[in-house]
Amino acid sequence: MAKVNPIQVQKFLSGVDYPAKKQDLIDCAKSQGADENVLKTLEHMPDDDFETPADVSQAIGKVED
Repeated sequence: MAKVNPIQVQKFLSGVDYPAKKQDLIDCAKSQGADENVLKTLEHMPDDDFETPADVSQAIGKVED
């Protein structure tokens, strides 16, 4: 899995109402046309509630290759 840029991921999360669950983020990204790399990255994040886009970016930074 190639590392994705958190800013790129945020593009696919426009319209998410925070706080959001991981599955909400995945569903939103799918509906926005995110590629497989972005979806895999989101799936590898912890099963947390994310309060802000910054929380999502921070979790993405911790995802291992």
